Amino acid sequence: MAHITIIGGHGKVGLLLAPLLVEAGHEVTSVIRNPDHSDDIVRTGATPLVADVSSSDTDSITEILAASDAVVWSAGAGGGSAERTYAVDRDAAIRSIDAAVAAEARRYLMVSYFGAGPDHGVDPSDDFFAYAESKAAADEHLQKADLDWTILAPSALTLDEPTGRIDADADEGTSVSRADVAAVIAAALADPSTIGRTISFNNGDQPIAEAISA
Repeated sequence: MAHITIIGGHGKVGLLLAPLLVEAGHEVTSVIRNPDHSDDIVRTGATPLVADVSSSDTDSITEILAASDAVVWSAGAGGGSAERTYAVDRDAAIRSIDAAVAAEARRYLMVSYFGAGPDHGVDPSDDFFAYAESKAAADEHLQKADLDWTILAPSALTLDEPTGRIDADADEGTSVSRADVAAVIAAALADPSTIGRTISFNNGDQPIAEAISA
């Protein structure tokens, strides 16, 4: 059993992930910004922890992660202003990586997106540019950190029912259900062969555990 902290616990993926981890026997803490969401977290089997990571410094996040064996970053600004996107998806994510190092929470899994990276190709005039830049910076910071990291890069997210099957070999992104993203996160945490890898995926035909195994 591991103690796993989900940052972004009330997001659509986070709410689907927590029950999978609890069912697998882990202790799960879900970090949420709004205390009104606590009951939703309790229903997943996780323990809610109220904190706004966008305004928390590295020391504060280190305290949040003090008892954690693994960290899942599934938070996001969700669009809106570029300023908030940079604050959450880049700056807070980077602080959480540094906090994981300080807290000795060695396993860190970042939810990114298909096509993320410094060569993302998004035009600066596009509303998506701030997010693309933020994820590129956060992913790069994680890759250089002294952590057992995995970056998961799903394509466009849907609310479809889970299939339990993905395509991790595609050159282009199509779509994948949030439920399957949650299942991929749980499977990656259980599979040491995913450490040090970026795994881009769509829904597909291959069972998840088989598709992500090195």
